[in-house]
Amino acid sequence: MHNKIKIERAILNITQDELAQKIGVSRQTINSIEANRYVPSTVLALKLSKLFKKPVNDFFELSEDD
Repeated sequence: MHNKIKIERAILNITQDELAQKIGVSRQTINSIEANRYVPSTVLALKLSKLFKKPVNDFFELSEDD
């Protein structure tokens, strides 16, 4: 899975820590998601969708090996 969380975070001009606080996770979780080391739960993806005001598919997409 690929994601554009870092780009969406930059659009909002917020740090990893600020994003983490807004959705109730650690900064390390945000870092792991951005680095494609962690696939977020459905609940976490929906929280990001609400915060970014965009559908989940706008910032997460499947890769060829998914």
